[in-house]
Amino acid sequence: MRSFARSAGSAPRSEAVARASKLSHLGRGGQARMVDVSAKTPSERKAIAEGRVVMTAKTLDLVLAGNAKKGDVLGAARIAGIMAAKRTHELVPLCHPLPVSNVAVDIEPERKPPSFRVRASVKVTGPTGVEMEALTAVAVACLTIYDMVKAIERGMRIEGIRLLEKRGGRSGHYRAQE
Repeated sequence: MRSFARSAGSAPRSEAVARASKLSHLGRGGQARMVDVSAKTPSERKAIAEGRVVMTAKTLDLVLAGNAKKGDVLGAARIAGIMAAKRTHELVPLCHPLPVSNVAVDIEPERKPPSFRVRASVKVTGPTGVEMEALTAVAVACLTIYDMVKAIERGMRIEGIRLLEKRGGRSGHYRAQE
C-alpha cells in the first residue's frame, strides 16, 4: 500500500518544516508536541471570544419566553460554557490544563438576524494564555443552545466563533477588527 507524504495542494515537506519553526506546537520535524511552559513566569491573562446561534424569530421568542421543552436553555448554555472552559485541556490536544480564576458566559438575544450572541471571558494567572478556553466556552454554549432547541428548529446555524481580545503574555494585546 502506498503512503502519501502530503495531500494535494499542501506545501512540499521542506517548506512545511520551515513554517513549523514558527509554530510553537510543532517540533523540528513538524511533529506535534506540547510546549514546555515550565520556565515562563506566570502573569495575568484574559481572553474574550464570541459566537452566534442564528434561528427563526419564532424560535428566539420561544426560548426567551422560557417555553423550551428541555428547560432553561440559556441557563444550561451558560453552565455548559463555564464547564467547557475549565475542561478545555481534555478536549483540545496539546492544550495545557490551567487553573482558570474566572469564567463568564453572557448570552444576549439579537433581532437582526434573530439569534443569540454568546460571549465568554476567561481569566487566569499562569504561564500561558486562555484563548482556547474562551473559544471552547463559546463553542460549547452555542452547541448547548442548539441541542436544547433542535426539536423545534433543526436549521439553526452556529457561526462567527472568534477571538475578540486577548491580554497578557509575551505576544501582548490583541483586539479583533470589527
